[in-house]
Amino acid sequence: MDTWEDDAADQRTCLICGDRATGLHYGIISCEGCKGFFKRSICNKRVYRCSRDKNCEMSRKQRNRCQYCRLLKCLQMGMNRKAIREDGMPGGRNKSIGPVQITEEEIERIMSGQEFKEDAPEHTWGNNGDSDHSSPSNGASEGNQPSPASTLSSNRSVEMNGYTAALRDQYINTSMSTHYQLLPHLFSYAAQSGLLTPQPRSLYPQSHPLVLQLVAAEDLSPLTTPMLIEDGYKVTQVELFALLCRLADELLFRQISWIKKLPFFCELSIEDYTCLLSSTWQELILLSCLTIYSAQIFGDLADVTAKYTPSDDELQGFSEDGMEVMERLIYLFRKFHQLKISNEEYACMKAINFLNQDIRGLSNVSQLEQLNKRYWYVCQDYTEYKYPHQPKRFPEIMMCLPEIRCIAGKLVNVPLEQLPLLFKAVLHSCKSSLTSYRTGPSPCATAPSGN
Repeated sequence: MDTWEDDAADQRTCLICGDRATGLHYGIISCEGCKGFFKRSICNKRVYRCSRDKNCEMSRKQRNRCQYCRLLKCLQMGMNRKAIREDGMPGGRNKSIGPVQITEEEIERIMSGQEFKEDAPEHTWGNNGDSDHSSPSNGASEGNQPSPASTLSSNRSVEMNGYTAALRDQYINTSMSTHYQLLPHLFSYAAQSGLLTPQPRSLYPQSHPLVLQLVAAEDLSPLTTPMLIEDGYKVTQVELFALLCRLADELLFRQISWIKKLPFFCELSIEDYTCLLSSTWQELILLSCLTIYSAQIFGDLADVTAKYTPSDDELQGFSEDGMEVMERLIYLFRKFHQLKISNEEYACMKAINFLNQDIRGLSNVSQLEQLNKRYWYVCQDYTEYKYPHQPKRFPEIMMCLPEIRCIAGKLVNVPLEQLPLLFKAVLHSCKSSLTSYRTGPSPCATAPSGN
């Protein structure tokens, strides 16, 4: 009898994608891949978008192309979100919970994110309510990352008008050691503030030179690593991995050169710079690939990865960590493409992310914190001046930083041999979305403005 049951289990297929099922997960027969996808989507309150007709094919090979339709089918087939443990740990909350039948209205509330917004308490970004709200947060620990649905896609966007222009003017124009204790509250959910029509204003006098100094420290020239492959050539996994290593070497070298050109280079010790770089280099490289080097990464490198065909073993062995990194990277790429980050904004984002006072082993934390806040305010001042009719732009830009930090932290868990497949999947998906909704130049494609 046991043998018959084992054979029957082996013949079961996932009700979502048709892959070999591994058991009963969240109420229905499904595979490990769809089980993990459903759990991440619900726990992280993900809101997806379908670029087609919301009826994409779901199969083992096609399931990763549209997260919206995959989650939709999970719900339609009866996957029970109430069977997921609230703490996100392995194991169901109630093993007896079976499939559920929910109405189309309920499904729509989940797919649109409305269900998550009403269930979740109001929060400020990056700190889950633990902050005293007295200063800008430079990021969050990995366990405290804001999810895409609960931050950038939420209607409850963070308002940044909780401090006076006079105090910000005073902070930017005075030495960094004074008035630090007088910094006001930055974050508030002022419902009425969204009703006010933004008024054009001038840039604060000290913001312009500080932004220009940061942009001048950047190497905006194209990457020199060769990424051209002749037609008909089949790239192997080893060759693609070697190319990724050469690109990483060049990008890391550019970050080292960038540090030496920073306007505040003489204000910190070499030991602190070494500590900062060793902790943030992956984040800096990822940020630059999504912005100033995006044309080459999502153009030339994507063309190279297209000539690489992974084996069936590579496809079958792709890890859940790799899947999560892939989903987050694709989401982040689309967000950056939507925002079209300028070179000035990129330079500020990079400095803010680099000046992370929460890194262990730093000797001059207070100086780092003040530098971080200076460029935080400069970036906000520039963004509000340059884009007066996009009042939510600055908080959306800043919310990208903890997501980049989260991706960089998870990337180290992906086995090295899976990186070629990961990059192929991400670049293919991102390039496909570019061709389908391209409406303008790629992020950071324009030269620095003189304003």
